[in-house]
Order: sequence, then C-alpha cells, then structure tokens
Amino acid sequence: MNKKNLMIAGALGAALSLAVAGGAALAHHAFAAEFDGKAPVLLRGKVTRVEWINPHAWVHVANVNPDGTTTAWMVEGGTPNTLLRSGIDRNSLKAGQEIIVRGYQSKDRLCRPACKANGRDVTFPDGKKLFMGSSGTGAPKDGSDATEK
Repeated sequence: MNKKNLMIAGALGAALSLAVAGGAALAHHAFAAEFDGKAPVLLRGKVTRVEWINPHAWVHVANVNPDGTTTAWMVEGGTPNTLLRSGIDRNSLKAGQEIIVRGYQSKDRLCRPACKANGRDVTFPDGKKLFMGSSGTGAPKDGSDATEK
C-alpha cells in the first residue's frame, strides 16, 4: 500500500471511530436529560422482562395500581456492570418475580408503549434492597447510592 492509500485508510478509520463513539455518546444520557427528579414513583408488581443491554439495563414491570389494574413500566437501571457491582445479576430479576422499585418518572410522562422511569433501588421479596441506578448522572441524592456524599 502506498503512502497516499495509507493516509486515506487512516482517515477512514478515524472517521469510523468518531462515528461509533459519537453514536455511543448520544445513546448514553445524563439523568436530567430524560427523567424528573421532582417526580418520584414507587412501583410494585411483577417483572415481565429484563434487558441486559448497554448503556442501560431495562427492567419491565407490571405495576399494580390502587384499583387493581396494571400498568406497564420500563425502568432504566445502570449499566449491566453497575448492576453487577451492586449485587444484581441475570439471576436476580426473573419474569414473574414480585419487586418494588423506587425511582423517578420520565419528563415526558408518556406511557406509550409503557411508562418510563429511572430506577434508584429495587426491593426483593425477602426484603433485600439494592441500588440499581447509575452514579454521577444528575439523579437526586436520595440516599440510594452509598457512594454519594
């Protein structure tokens, strides 16, 4: 490969790297970009699905409303690595399991295809409570994250 072709290949590689990094940066967001720290939610219901994906894992919950009906919620957690470090793994959250999630609703308040929230902590049937959010993203300092001062 001659010098000109090497320079073109290098420029294309750099452009591709920037495009990939830019896409990842757009996919990841700060808490305040999507969620409302003044709109806390307390969800109680069964897990319907868990998505272990980056940049955020999603826990789908059929929240039981006071009138006995259910509403579908998508609860954003931290990265899969963040969840693993806090003690939540693929075996912790299974479809059909009852959980309680404390978090904050999305700013848009839309519930299509499901209501969305950022989860701060999850409480399991045995009473164990684990942090499920991501630190340093602008979420309210509410005591869920032990690393917050």
